[in-house]
Amino acid sequence: MRRLTGAAAVIALGLALAACTGTGNGTTSVKPAGNGASGSATAGGTGASAGASATASPTPTGPAVTITPANGASGADPAKGITVTTAGGKLKNVSVRTAGDAVTGTYSGGGSAWHSTWALNVSQSYTVTATSAAADGTTTTKTSTFRTLTPTATFSTHIMEGFQQAYGVGMPIILYFSQPIKDKAAVESALLIKTSKPVVGAWYWDEPCNMAPACVYFRPRDYWPTGTTISFTGHLDGVEAAPGLYGYHTLTQTFSIGQSVIAVASTRSHRTQIYIGGKLKYNWPISSGKPGDDTPDGSYLTIEKENPVEMKGPGYDIMVPYSVRFTWSGDYYHDAFWSVGQQGFENVSHGCVNLSPANSATYYNLAVPGDPITIKDSPRPGAWDNGWTMWFLSWNQYLRGSALHQAVVAGPQGSKFVDPKTLPASKAKAPLETAFAGNGG
Repeated sequence: MRRLTGAAAVIALGLALAACTGTGNGTTSVKPAGNGASGSATAGGTGASAGASATASPTPTGPAVTITPANGASGADPAKGITVTTAGGKLKNVSVRTAGDAVTGTYSGGGSAWHSTWALNVSQSYTVTATSAAADGTTTTKTSTFRTLTPTATFSTHIMEGFQQAYGVGMPIILYFSQPIKDKAAVESALLIKTSKPVVGAWYWDEPCNMAPACVYFRPRDYWPTGTTISFTGHLDGVEAAPGLYGYHTLTQTFSIGQSVIAVASTRSHRTQIYIGGKLKYNWPISSGKPGDDTPDGSYLTIEKENPVEMKGPGYDIMVPYSVRFTWSGDYYHDAFWSVGQQGFENVSHGCVNLSPANSATYYNLAVPGDPITIKDSPRPGAWDNGWTMWFLSWNQYLRGSALHQAVVAGPQGSKFVDPKTLPASKAKAPLETAFAGNGG
């Protein structure tokens, strides 16, 4: 949204003179002057001198302008923002000067009101100048200078994604909060997403989550389009997340979505398919978890990779090459040179997906965080929050995790919250465009 600027006053066309009169309340009114003004002479030489009985015209006072917070206020609530209203005219310009984040806003009521879009920064000074014009050409310009409060309690927010990194098509935007969030709707409303390609998605609250007192995740309804650039802005400075608990910084990040790399493994057939760019590229033999150590079902995402990883358990302690993690509890796609003879025929692992050295190296080199991995046909269900399990949920289940109960429609101009009932049905098909229905562990 652009910063609202414009002319400082509107003066009626053709007026020869104008006189300014201060109102004594920080407001300036401009009135037109001309025939019939006090002190003027009448036509035909019969004019009266100043102070005589000639009738004087009333002086226009201009429209009223009210700015909240008021001039001189200190300790203003940043969560309430700035409101400007006018009576007897239309707002023609509202500008805000500050050393903090730039302030944008929108007009409403046919120009009778203006309100800032986001919360104001905490501990910051602002100067608001607003001009209103009446139909008769009179204008009023008013200024308010105030300062927002310094909170006694604050929360910080961190984003999982790294700057300008590429992620898989299933990658959610993950935000971690340092404190529990009571007013989730206020925080969710402050989150803006810009995407280079149109995307439908939603936010989902998880409190407490695996990594922090509170988390919120943005997940697209179906997998991200490859090549999408995502710019996130959390306008959290000044947002009141609980009584007296305020955000104190604006969070921004830009990252992208790389090529589609999707893995689907069946513990029953002992094989995994690897789809690249929407096409089946590999169909490899595997060995998954043995009975009692079954690899858990679910639609997961790759989290990280290491070469090698030290794996420990009852009776073993080994450095394992080409390991790609998909659960916090330690399930990986990895090289298992010791089980090549069982791969494709028998499940003998301690829960991981065993691959040959050559196949594990190929997958390792392809994988980035956020690549979908689906495990199916296992007798053991997956567990929520054991990994990035956002795709365990159907779209309707995911929507219920939004504090606003709204979907998000994002594009190059930004994002907006919409009623999910107004959206056309998804036509995406698993496993290439979305996760398998009902594969929630």
